[in-house]
This record gives sequence, C-alpha cells and structure tokens, in this order.
Amino acid sequence: MNINQAFEILKNAGGIKSARIILEKRKKISFLRTIYYAHLLRIGMPVAKIIHSKWFYGLEFYTNRYTLDPRPDTETLVESVIKDCIENRPRTILDMGTGTGCIICALCKNIANLSGTAIDKSKKALNVANKNIKKFNLQNQIKTQHADFATFKSNTKFDIIVSNPPYIKYGDIRVNEGAKFDPKMALYAKNDGLGAYEEIAQNAKKLLKKNGKIYLEIGIGQSNQIIKIFEFFGWHFERIEKDLAGINRVLVFTI
Repeated sequence: MNINQAFEILKNAGGIKSARIILEKRKKISFLRTIYYAHLLRIGMPVAKIIHSKWFYGLEFYTNRYTLDPRPDTETLVESVIKDCIENRPRTILDMGTGTGCIICALCKNIANLSGTAIDKSKKALNVANKNIKKFNLQNQIKTQHADFATFKSNTKFDIIVSNPPYIKYGDIRVNEGAKFDPKMALYAKNDGLGAYEEIAQNAKKLLKKNGKIYLEIGIGQSNQIIKIFEFFGWHFERIEKDLAGINRVLVFTI
C-alpha cells in the first residue's frame, strides 16, 4: 500500500502525530503491518513501544516492553549531574536500575572521563541497556551487572550514583494508560512506593566515595518522605531540583 493510505489508517487509529512518527521511522510499510500498528494504537500502546525508539537528551534509544521508555522528566536528573561535573577529571558512576541505560549513556556522552557500572535486576532490561551501550560505542566506559538495589556489591567505590527507581505505590489509579505496557517491576514499589528508596539508602552508603553524591528521581509529593528515609540512614540532604513543570523531581544527597 502507498504511504498516504497508511497515513490515513494510522491517523484514524492514533492521531496525526502518532501516524507521522511511525511512518517517519518505517519508510516502507505493508498493509498487514499498518493494520497491526493501528490496532496497537487503538489499545493505547505508546508509539515508542511500537517503533522501539525514544529520544532522550539528544540520543535515540532502543526500547521495548521490558523497559520503561525514557521520559523528559528524567532529563532533569541528567542535567543535575552534568552541572556538578564542570571540573574535567576522571569520575566513576553507578546507575542503579538502569533500564534502557538512557541515564548513564547520556551522562557518559556529556561528561568527559566518566565511566562506570549499570545494574538492573531484570536480565531482559540489561539486554536492552547493552544494546544501547553498544549503539553509542560506550562498551569501554560502561559495564553492566545483574543485581538489585539491596544486594549489589562492588570492590571499588563510585564518585556518582544515579537512580530512577520504581516509586509508584501499588494500586495508584493516577498511573496513565500507557503505563500498562511497561514492566511492573520498573514502576511499582512496596511501602507506598518508597521501598526502593529504603533499599538504596541502606546499601548505597558503602558504594559511594566520601565526597561523592547520589542523585535520585522521585515521584510527585515524595520529597519529604524520601529525605527523611535518607537522613535516617545517615545521608546529608544537599538540594532539590525541579523539572520543567516546576515539580520536585530530583533529590541530591552526600555522605
């Protein structure tokens, strides 16, 4: 079928913007494939999941159903780290719960002499991260490891720790429709969405260098609770960073 026919079918299923994005990525498309994509749009699947591609901090990442799609809110986390790394010197970084690898890849592309480790408890998510690490030629800078927040161990300590952990409480009805296509382990956490922060606060202290910092993405309205958790485990609160919507999005701590 021709591109105009495909455009009309996809537009009717998911709107003009979705149709344009899909057809820009898929220059040639069959009738059956068009009908299949239209079905996915009608049931609410995000376009990024359909085309396996999402831009983040100027880089195009591969994504699939085993990872969260990179989100603009998370760019606040990346920017928070970059502005603290003006001095050009070797640094090491740990990305806890790396998913697509978008955070650590973006940082290694924008901070000179940065290298480190990305961990995730999902082996399928690590496959995605490794695909992106290879895509951006970062194999010599980033290593991956199958591990979780509570039990990860390292023989060396890191200058920087970053994490966008699961922070939605089970049963939260505010989760948007598109999230039903995301892996549940990357979205939901016990203890009203705070369980992952409790594990990180307890374990990450022994992973960070004395003058290092940890940067955490947080959910709406969670800042006070997370600050209390980290201070309970002996961390020192440094600052809050807001996203473009003016929402508290990133917390920074030192030890």
